[in-house]
Amino acid sequence: MPPYHGRVLEDGTYDAIVVDADDGADAGTVVLHLAVASGAHKGEVVTVTAAGLGRDALDLLAVPATIVVVDGAPAVSLEG
Repeated sequence: MPPYHGRVLEDGTYDAIVVDADDGADAGTVVLHLAVASGAHKGEVVTVTAAGLGRDALDLLAVPATIVVVDGAPAVSLEG
């Protein structure tokens, strides 16, 4: 998986929702398109590649998520 190259959000915690998801280029990865649900970045879409979710991309649509950004690197946790 390539390293994270862009800084979209400042360090912090953001509520989000999955608005689109696709199978990633590497086996076992999913590309998540997450809309920030509140705060100064509300409505902005952040794209991250996740590995090891064990879930089908289509099953992730509309799933609530939390994005935690530390030192400019995002980590995503999904509900359900």
